[in-house]
Amino acid sequence: MTVRPLRLLGDPVLRTPCEPVVRFDDALARLVADLLDTVAEPGRAGLAANQIGSGLAVFSYNSGGHIGYVINPRVVELRGLIEGPEACLSIPGISAVRSRAEYAVVAGVDLGQDPVRAAGDGELARCLQHETDHLRGELYIDDLTAPERRRVMRHLSAPA
Repeated sequence: MTVRPLRLLGDPVLRTPCEPVVRFDDALARLVADLLDTVAEPGRAGLAANQIGSGLAVFSYNSGGHIGYVINPRVVELRGLIEGPEACLSIPGISAVRSRAEYAVVAGVDLGQDPVRAAGDGELARCLQHETDHLRGELYIDDLTAPERRRVMRHLSAPA
């Protein structure tokens, strides 16, 4: 079991779009295993590969009893809209209210290159959207309302 250290806000890897996976080899299998081990820690719902320093388009999730991973994910369906609290392992100590689709479907492949889909509502939908954003180099704070973004940025710039 390998729980990898997390990259935090300010690390350029978090703002760098991930590359599609083209080599399905032992190194990729180890990355997926590390993502699953790392997201299994208490209080974690999802984890994108760039949050542990990899530039490959893979994420893992562990939300509401749904556990898995998706390689080369793409959002294929969004329905509804809901506001709710959101946080990020790479931006510890702060959460913010953010709008997301209430239901989301992400499609990609598994280690055997077979098609996979992850779908859900509520927290799982939020997680699937959040992790897919990470792989594009986007953070949840990027799309907050102006007042919420100012609040978060004040908190983040406050002396520790």
